[in-house]
Order: sequence, then C-alpha cells, then structure tokens
Amino acid sequence: MSWTIERRGRVAVVTMNTNPVNAQNRAFFADLHDAFDRLERDHPQSPVVLTGTGTRFSAGLDLAEHFRLFAGDEAAVASWFQDYRATNIRLFTYPRPTVAAVNGHAFAGGLITAAVCDRTVAAAGEARFGINEVNIGIPMPAVYLRMLAYAWGQPVASRTCLQGEIFSVHEAHEMGILHEVVPAEELLDRAVALAELTPEDCIDNYAYTKQALQAPTLRDIADLSDPLDRKELAAGMTSEPSRRAHRRYWEQLKGRPADW
Repeated sequence: MSWTIERRGRVAVVTMNTNPVNAQNRAFFADLHDAFDRLERDHPQSPVVLTGTGTRFSAGLDLAEHFRLFAGDEAAVASWFQDYRATNIRLFTYPRPTVAAVNGHAFAGGLITAAVCDRTVAAAGEARFGINEVNIGIPMPAVYLRMLAYAWGQPVASRTCLQGEIFSVHEAHEMGILHEVVPAEELLDRAVALAELTPEDCIDNYAYTKQALQAPTLRDIADLSDPLDRKELAAGMTSEPSRRAHRRYWEQLKGRPADW
C-alpha cells in the first residue's frame, strides 16, 4: 500500500505504512520514492511532515531480508546499497521544509530517516532511539555518518554510531537528536506548525539556503564517503566476522538459529 499523503493547510503530511513497524526493505524504499514522486508532482510547494503509525516511527532495516542478503554475494550487496543510499539522500536534499513527527521508536535506519529531515519533533513517552549497526555486524555507511554529523554534530554522531547505545526520549532530546518533545496528542499539530514557519512566498529562499548549508556535507560525501562506501562497505557487510555477528543477533532477537 502506498504511503498516504494528507493536506493540512499548505503542509503535506506523509504517513509511512509499508508494514506495521515500517521495517525498511525494498518495498519501503519503493514507497518512499513513490511518495516523493507524488509530492513533487502534486504538492511541489508544500512543506512536508513525515510520520509513522502506532508505536513505531521506523524499526530500521528489515533484518529478515537484509541478513539473508548479507550472507550472499558481495556484488549484490553493493548494488542494493546504491538503492538504499538513494532513499535517504533524496529525503536529506528535498528542497522544501521537512519535519519528522516521530510517533514512536526509531532504530538504526529508522532513526537516520528521522535525522535527515530538517526538524524532528517527538511524542513524549516510552519510545527508544539508537543506531545499533556496528554492534550487530553492519559497518555504518560513510554517507550516513556525514549526514548525521550535519544533523547532530560530530560528537553526538560519533557517540551514537560507534557503540550502539539506546536512548530514551528525554536523553535523545538532551543530546539534540530530537529537537522538540511534545505530548503525543499534540505531535502532528506541532509538526505542522514547524513546517509552516517558512512563509509561502519564501519557500524558494528556503530551498536555496538549505542547499548552501548542505553543500559542504554533500562535497564530503562525493569526495570521501562515496568512494569509501563503494570500495569497502559491501566487503565489510559480508565478511565472516560480520556474518557471525548477524547470526548471533538474530538468535538473540528471535530465539532461534538463523537459517541462512
């Protein structure tokens, strides 16, 4: 099912609904591109609010799909990563105001999706946040490290990505991972209000300024991150030590041995 797009005044509210926890797989990637195709076609001047459903914003990579992929051919992983990279780059560089209305848990790739929006506002409650790739045998792509450093600053990006700590809403807000925390019933209203801060006749000025702010990060990605990811990332994801970590985490998570 395609993601829903609902107008709230001049703001387009996009609700991710690929699966119950918005685990990120090829269907999720296709839904993201479809939604942004529709935004560009039908709502080209609209600020965007991105949110999830239930108690999950996004659970990150669909491990059932991706651990099996990482157990296979290195070339296939390299090809897959180019598709994955394109999703978050598209969101990061979208020329309109983007606000993540973080309705619940956001882990790994799901937290990256929130972070590459211009603003993040989260619902108060018991949600948890973390980037746990390294600890489960997935090297963090250099392209995402550069985008997270842009969003959070290098010290927070380093702390968050290197050791896989899990943070509460309060801790994530104190660190700057979340810009605001509001009662759950106020989440969408506040996200829409943030998206509307830029006057309608200043949207193009916003786009220019956003592009200028991101230019050094995008240059770093082109000069360093992309070559590093192309040369080494797939090998790291498919190495035998990484595969051992994948199997160990899968068994801890599911209570049964991996079947790949």
